[in-house]
Amino acid sequence: MKRVALMLPNLSRYGGAEQFGHRLAGYLAACGDFEVSFVCARQDGEAPEGVRVIRVGRPVPGKLGKTLWFALAAESVRRREKFDVTVGLGNTVSQDIARLSGGPTKLFWDHSIRAYDAGLPRTLKSISRRLSPGKQLARLIEGMQARRTPLLVANSHFVRDLTVKAFPFLKAGDIPVIYNQPDLGRFRPGQSADKSALRERFGLPVHCDLILTAGTNFRLKGVHILIRALAQLPASVHLAVAGGRGSSEMLALADGLGVRDRVRFLGRVDDMPSLYRAGDIFVLNTFYDACANAVLEALACGLPVVSTACNGSSAFLRPEAVLPDPADHARLAQGIAALVHSGPTARTDFNPPCGLGPYADLIRNLA
Repeated sequence: MKRVALMLPNLSRYGGAEQFGHRLAGYLAACGDFEVSFVCARQDGEAPEGVRVIRVGRPVPGKLGKTLWFALAAESVRRREKFDVTVGLGNTVSQDIARLSGGPTKLFWDHSIRAYDAGLPRTLKSISRRLSPGKQLARLIEGMQARRTPLLVANSHFVRDLTVKAFPFLKAGDIPVIYNQPDLGRFRPGQSADKSALRERFGLPVHCDLILTAGTNFRLKGVHILIRALAQLPASVHLAVAGGRGSSEMLALADGLGVRDRVRFLGRVDDMPSLYRAGDIFVLNTFYDACANAVLEALACGLPVVSTACNGSSAFLRPEAVLPDPADHARLAQGIAALVHSGPTARTDFNPPCGLGPYADLIRNLA
């Protein structure tokens, strides 16, 4: 029985990295040949069956304090427990395997800054990032991981290539790529006859072409650009936005463009499979995503999907469904109009390693 530890600040089912960590812990525990521990600062909800949770707490405030505390506390646990294999899923300084799930911070900044309006808003955002001690610490830890970790694993070719660009001493061939895979038992196509009932359940219009999008950071996900695109589409096209907080800025934009009555902000949605089945097309007009789970989930539910070249999971989409510039609302509107009734936009010639099984194999090989 190999003693394996996963290390991530939050043990939770909510959030991309957190959901992955929760699922990986449960999968490894169910394999039968691993004794699994999860080192975290905070736990939200139940741990997977058979997983031992080691909580190190979060006694210091602020981004810098929380990041530094967890990095040091997780390292202390790692040294004390002497696990056979440790897997870093966040800002940890030493591990046997580090999963690169977000990409290099500097290149994330370069992509995502375009989500903010040119001029003062963009300048202020750029300054605040560079003056943030917490973000600078995260960059330092990234460099330590790149230099000290025996095995780096990327969750998309997009992230792998950005990582090699940021750290030229690394070689792309030495970084395996394992894509995320949705829970195909939950995310699967529904019956077209159920669509009207699902829309009524979510308070959405029944007789329309319904665009879906999802995310917590509306700017980063390009929701403002999507609303501008909506204004160029027929009045029969509506938009529903899942997730996020503070929709007032986006609602004001929709109001100014005369499409306020065609936009719904749903807040946190726990039953995303049902929401996907209620839609006609899923659009993730993101300025940066390492490997957006929402794109893979929507594809698994049978929806046509449109995303951008700034998203790692766009590798699964046909070329016509991948937009080169997330700031181009006119081209986005054209793409939606062309694909809303096209059926699934997934490639059939792309079958890379996906899911949790390849991670178990890597751990076995290291152990």
